[in-house]
Amino acid sequence: MTDDADTERPDSGESVVDLREALEERYLSYALSTITQRALPDARDGLKPVHRRILHGMRLLRLDPNGAYKKSAKVVGDVMGSFHPHGDQSIYDALVRLAQDFSMRYPLADGQGNFGNIDGDGAAAMRYTETRMTDVSVRLMDGITEDAVDFKPNYDGSTEEPVVLPSNFPNLLANGSQGIAVGMATSVPPHNVAELCEAALHLINVNPEASSTELMKYVPGPDFPTGGVMVESPASIAQSYETGRGSFRLRARWTREDKGRGVYQIVVTEIPYGVQKSRLVEKIAELLLAKKLPLLKDIRDESADDIRLVIEPRAGTVDPIILMEQLFRLSDLELRVPLNLNVLDKGTVPKVMSLREALRAWLEHRKDVLVRRTNYRLAEIARRLEVLDGYIIAYLNLDEVIRIIREEDDAKASLIATFELTDAQAEAILNMRLRSLRKLEEIELRKEHTSLTEEQGHLNALLASERKQWGEITKQINDLKKVYPAYLKDGTTPHPLWGRRTDFSEAADIDDAEVANAMIEREPITVILSEKGWIRAIKGHTTEIDEKGFKADDRLKLSLHAQTTDKLLLLTTGGKVYTLSGDRLPGGRGQGEPVRLMVDIEEGQDILDVFVHTPGARRIVASRKGDGFIVAEDGLIANTRKGKQVLNVPAGGEAKLMVPVTGDSVAVIGENRKMLVFPLSQLTEMTRGKGVRLQRYKDGGLSDLKTFDSATGLTWTDSSGRTFTKTMSDLTEWLGDRASAGRQPPTGFPRNNRFGR
Repeated sequence: MTDDADTERPDSGESVVDLREALEERYLSYALSTITQRALPDARDGLKPVHRRILHGMRLLRLDPNGAYKKSAKVVGDVMGSFHPHGDQSIYDALVRLAQDFSMRYPLADGQGNFGNIDGDGAAAMRYTETRMTDVSVRLMDGITEDAVDFKPNYDGSTEEPVVLPSNFPNLLANGSQGIAVGMATSVPPHNVAELCEAALHLINVNPEASSTELMKYVPGPDFPTGGVMVESPASIAQSYETGRGSFRLRARWTREDKGRGVYQIVVTEIPYGVQKSRLVEKIAELLLAKKLPLLKDIRDESADDIRLVIEPRAGTVDPIILMEQLFRLSDLELRVPLNLNVLDKGTVPKVMSLREALRAWLEHRKDVLVRRTNYRLAEIARRLEVLDGYIIAYLNLDEVIRIIREEDDAKASLIATFELTDAQAEAILNMRLRSLRKLEEIELRKEHTSLTEEQGHLNALLASERKQWGEITKQINDLKKVYPAYLKDGTTPHPLWGRRTDFSEAADIDDAEVANAMIEREPITVILSEKGWIRAIKGHTTEIDEKGFKADDRLKLSLHAQTTDKLLLLTTGGKVYTLSGDRLPGGRGQGEPVRLMVDIEEGQDILDVFVHTPGARRIVASRKGDGFIVAEDGLIANTRKGKQVLNVPAGGEAKLMVPVTGDSVAVIGENRKMLVFPLSQLTEMTRGKGVRLQRYKDGGLSDLKTFDSATGLTWTDSSGRTFTKTMSDLTEWLGDRASAGRQPPTGFPRNNRFGR
C-alpha cells in the first residue's frame, strides 16, 4: 500500500485506493446525509425534509383547511415524484403521523378516514384515506410565496423546493420530534404553544439571555397530546432545559371510583405519551398471570372515544396508592420521556440546544423572514408606484396617448420619447384594456399612489429599526396566542383544545420496602435451616419436619414460621447480619440450597441464628466473651450480599446470640453457671461496636441471655417442658449491676444453662 490515496498503475491504468481513507470518506458522506436529510429536524421550522416536502406538496395541490380533501395517495404520489424519491410507504407513514392527534400536539394534516388509533392499529391504505392541511401547516408556510425563504432545486432539477419553511409557529418545541441518525439522535417532547409564546415574548421584551429557570415561569414543562401527570421535580426540569439533555417522568392519570360497600375501582383516563393502550393492557395482564401483582384482581379496557382503563383491586382494603405505585414500577403507566434537543442549527450544523437557544433560533428565523418579506413587498410597491406614475401621465394626456397608439408604428418607443416614460410604464399602458380607461380617474390613481407611498415609508422605517422589527414579531406572536389560547376568556378555565393537558404533581411518598412487599403474594411458609447451612421454605406453617429432607450426614438446626413478605435476618459468629427475602427462598420439595450461595458468609464463620425481622423492634446482640449492646432491627437490614457488620469481635472471639428486647430487665447466665439480673437501662443502644460488659467471668463465657418484664417475672423451661416463674422478690439474690459476676441459678434451672424460648 502506498502513501498516496490514489496511485495509478502504469501497466493497466488502474488506480490503487487506500481502503481506510475511502471508507472514512464514504461513511462520512453517508452519515452527514442521514443527519441533515433524514433524522434531525431544523431548529427554525422543526421539520425534517420528508415532512417539509409533504406540506409543500399539499400547498401546491391547494389543500387548504377550508377546501376539499384529496386522496392521500395523490399527495404521496406528488411528493414522491417531485420532491422525495423514496418509498411511498415511508412518505405515507410520515403523513399519517402528522394527522394523528395522539402523536402530534398540533396536527399538521387534517385526515379523513382511518389514520390509526392509540391502540397501535395502523392506518388504512393511502387509497382509502383523504387529507388536507390544517391551520398550523398554513402558518408554517405563511409568506412562502413572498421570498420569505430560499428555494433549492429538487432531486432531478425539474422544479424547486423550500430549504426551510417561514414557520409562523414554534413547531420544533410545540410538536416535538424524534429521530436516530448516525452517531447521534434527537428527542424533543411537545409543548404548549401559548406558553412558548409567553417565553418568546419574555426573550424579546425583557431578557434575551434569560435562564431556563426564568423561562420555566412560562414553560413549566412539556405538554403531551395524551395528557398525563408529570412527577419530575422543577429543579430536574430546569437542568434538562438548561443543558438540552435529560428526561421527564410521566405517569398516567387515574381516579378512584367508589362502588359502595367498601368496594372501589381505579379508572385510568390518560396514559403516557407514545404508549400503545392495547400493549399496555396486555403487559399488565401478563404480570397479573405471573402473580407479580398480588394486589390486582383484574384490568379491563372500557375505552370508547376517550380512554377508560378499569383496574380492580384484590380487596377493598388494598391501598390504591400502593397498588398504583406497583403498576407504575412494573408497567408503562409510568415512563421517562427523554429530552435530547439535538437539532440542525440554521439547517446545517447539529447542535444540542437549551430551551432558550431553541426559542432564539426560531425568533431569529422569524426576523429573517420579516426582513425578506418586507424587502419583497417594497420591491412590489416600487413596481406599482412606477406603473401608477405612468397611468397618471397617460390620464393627463389620454388623447395624445390614444393617437400615438393608433398612428405610430413603434408606439412603445414613441410613448417613451414623448412622455419620458420608463419601459415598464410604457408596457403597462400598452397592455391596458380599453375597459380600464373608464377607471383611470386621477383621484383614484393618486389615492392609491398616496397609500402605497405611506406603506413604503412604513416598511423602510421597519427595515431601518431593529426595535420596530422585534415589535412586529411581538405583534405576530400575540396574534398567534389569540388563535391558540391556553385559557378561555375568563382567564382561569383551560381551553378545551389548546389548554395545558399535562399536569404537574409530586410522586406519593411511599416507602420502597412497603411497595416491594406489596408486590409479593403473602403466603405462610416454614423456614428450615440445617446444621450444614442448607435452607429451604415449605408452604404453610407446620411443626412436623421430615428428617428425610436432609442429607445423610446433616440434620435440622432450626425452623421458624414466616410469611413470603418477611425479611429474614441471619446472624453469624463473625458478628455480621445478612438479609434474606422470604419469597426468594428455595422450595421445600428438595433439600434446599446452601445459604452461602445466597449471601457472602466469610470463611470460618458459622450461622448462629435466623429470625424474622420485626419493624421497630430492638434486640440485644452479645459476644461469647460477654460484651453486648442494644441494636434496632431496622438498622440490621443489609441491601447487599456482603451483609452488615454489627458486633465487632476480637481475633479468636465470636458472636454468641441476638435476643429480642421484651421488657425492662435482663437476665444473663454464663458457662460457669452463674446468673445475673440487672436493669435493661444499663445497656447502651448502638448501631455497631463492641458493646459493654454484660457479666464478668473468670472462666468460660456467656451461655444465654433473656429480657423480661419485672412486673411478670423471669420464666424458663426445663428439659421436661415444665415452666418456672420467679418474681423480682424471688430474684433478690441475683439482682445487681451490669458486669457483676452473679450467683448460682435458682433450684430447677436447666443444666444446659438455657432459659428456653
